[in-house]
Amino acid sequence: MLISSTSDSMSGSTSGFASWINRRRLRVHGTVLALCLWSVYAWNVSISGLLDRNGNLKGTDFSHLYTLGSVGLAHRTVDLYNENAQAEITARRIPAAAGIRYIPLYPPQISIFFAPLAALPYGTALVIWLAVSSLLYGLCCYALWRACPRLRNEGWTVLLLAIAFPGFFHLIAWGQTSAIALACFTAAFFLLRDEHPFLAGLALGCLIFKPQLGIALAFVFAYTRAWRVIAGGVLSAAAQLAVPALYYGAGSLRAWMRMMSSVVYDIALAEPRQYQTLSLRTFWTMLIPGRALPLALYVVSALAILGLTAALWSHRPVVPLALRYSSLLVASVLVAPHLFVYDLAILAPVFLLLSDWVIAQPTGSTSSSSVKSMKAVLYLGYLAPLLGSITRWSHLQVSVVLMSILVWMIWRAGRSITIAENMG
Repeated sequence: MLISSTSDSMSGSTSGFASWINRRRLRVHGTVLALCLWSVYAWNVSISGLLDRNGNLKGTDFSHLYTLGSVGLAHRTVDLYNENAQAEITARRIPAAAGIRYIPLYPPQISIFFAPLAALPYGTALVIWLAVSSLLYGLCCYALWRACPRLRNEGWTVLLLAIAFPGFFHLIAWGQTSAIALACFTAAFFLLRDEHPFLAGLALGCLIFKPQLGIALAFVFAYTRAWRVIAGGVLSAAAQLAVPALYYGAGSLRAWMRMMSSVVYDIALAEPRQYQTLSLRTFWTMLIPGRALPLALYVVSALAILGLTAALWSHRPVVPLALRYSSLLVASVLVAPHLFVYDLAILAPVFLLLSDWVIAQPTGSTSSSSVKSMKAVLYLGYLAPLLGSITRWSHLQVSVVLMSILVWMIWRAGRSITIAENMG
């Protein structure tokens, strides 16, 4: 949600593409994009029944969560990671979803979490879940907007761009769980800002339900010896996993680990639409044939992103939290081995925090060109997820390229701040 300035005069003093990005254009673009995305979505699901006009199940991925909830409701431990049994449950409980199959990768506590919704008819449960997801997303965006002093007068612009954000659109269209992940990241940001590292760790530890999002967190906080954050994260994750251990037995956790291990060796099974995935791993996999070379490039590029992010965090508190946390969020997306487009909802804080930071930079400073470049990358990165279908034939994930550039830009900005602080 890039906001160019609290006044259009600032953008008029810049040049090039960045100067073209101003409040008026952002509002117009946000309005047009929101109308296009959500009118198409509304038209598609307005037909009666559980199938949309394209013949797809409404909520799509929520059917898997609903099925897991049904397993939890029936206390069927044996079916937690039985793909065939879950397909039968789906067909029985949601006849319109007959034939839909998912590889069960979620940890077992997810089935307990969704058990109350599974007690309701699918259509009712879906509406409730989408409403909860929208509320979580809205509250996170609102809290972050309030924490950005230079965006206080841009409420309508922020609202329009939040509604039009492609990450949010995909979250709702797929009926996924990324709003919970966004809530965890948002809570952790405020706790770190208020210097409560252990509590921030507790919030981040809740991400164990999407463990791929914790890779960058573990690396950066271990590198910077943020032991209180790590302690909170470990405790939170352990407490969450203790729930299914008590409910189903410890065997449920072993079954989850076996399932995860089996998928690691053939992760493509979990990615039927690879063009809708966004990470460094899938970037290299789509771009280069084979297995060994893409894997090697993924490891090298992921280490580079993690190194830049860890370097920023090693200079806390000189480097502002807005920069450090934005880099951490983008790194979490990039290094995750398995990440779909709906998970980009966790990047909402990045656009708000960096927009606020960009506006604060003096236009006549030596770093003004870098600031303008970041402004342009934010704008393009906001829109890039819309190019997903083009990736099917181009094999180039533009979003990944832009996110990688953004991490590098944030690192450069942090280094400039550190150098200036040392000289001063």
